[in-house]
Amino acid sequence: MKTILVVDDEFDILTVWRLLLERHGYTVLTASNGAVALELVRTSRPDIIVSDCMMPVMSGTELCAALNADADLREIPIILCSAAADLPAQPNPHIAYARKPLSFDQLLSMLVRMGP
Repeated sequence: MKTILVVDDEFDILTVWRLLLERHGYTVLTASNGAVALELVRTSRPDIIVSDCMMPVMSGTELCAALNADADLREIPIILCSAAADLPAQPNPHIAYARKPLSFDQLLSMLVRMGP
């Protein structure tokens, strides 16, 4: 079973996406910011990460940079989501970008394309 880490500071998004993804057979971990996510990645190593860009404590782009700096973690595929029109380019080729609002169908399609 594939494990997805969903990172977002909006509790409602974490709850809804967890329920929907679990119904589609995924194991789902959640984190409310990039710092919590980084710890989860180090202990649980998800198959894919879906992260919001703008969050307190550690942003999605900071999380991506921290993962890219770690040779053991940089291969994990990431979907970075933002309402902003321009996202800063990331050096990691395993990052896909999604514009918010992102429908669950769009997310599911991206997960299937990027999935392990």
